[in-house]
Amino acid sequence: MQEPRILQVRTQILKKNDELARSMREQFLQAGVFVSNWVSSPGSGKTTLLLETLTHLRNIGQRVAAIVGDLETDNDAQRLAQSGAPVRQIMTHGCCHLEANMVEEQLHNWSLSDFDYLFVENVGNLVCPTSWDLGESLRVALLSVTEGEDKPLKYPGLFNTSDVAVLTKIDLSGPCDFDRDRALENIQRVRPGMPVFELSAKSGEGLDRWFQFLIHQRSATMG
Repeated sequence: MQEPRILQVRTQILKKNDELARSMREQFLQAGVFVSNWVSSPGSGKTTLLLETLTHLRNIGQRVAAIVGDLETDNDAQRLAQSGAPVRQIMTHGCCHLEANMVEEQLHNWSLSDFDYLFVENVGNLVCPTSWDLGESLRVALLSVTEGEDKPLKYPGLFNTSDVAVLTKIDLSGPCDFDRDRALENIQRVRPGMPVFELSAKSGEGLDRWFQFLIHQRSATMG
């Protein structure tokens, strides 16, 4: 008997989130900051890749910042701060995803026009973050070779709501018996035409192509 009420409340909450996210997206675009939202399971390597991304972009003169979501601890924020970029941590205290208002709160005392890129590292979860718009221009789905080739089929919502897929830790493909062709096929089955980047933050393989993609995406988004 309570299910319709639960669905109604959830719809209202998502509607409020989407309205705020649209407003934030407009602010981001007006300020010239390109925002990406990174979503993956825990242990996919997104923090390591984000550290490399922040460091590289700063080294070529780009102004970058990051917001990190975790249930507890600021460990990832401390790691990312090694890049020299401004980093803020959101501790959700049990919430399995970030919401637009959580990101908005972290923007206080930041001048958006001071940044070219803002990276949001979402809470490690393959389901909940897919429903929540954060005002980003690019949503990135990350999948490590250690997770297996069938993740796109098991969690199609993540890939259907993302703009690009990144296969991480490809230096471990051999030891993990990772079937690259099958993984790519599964991604395309779920999201035909989806761009896929294969890289290793540890070995550096594929990073240059990834960096160039981000630069191109910002340029295309900002006109």
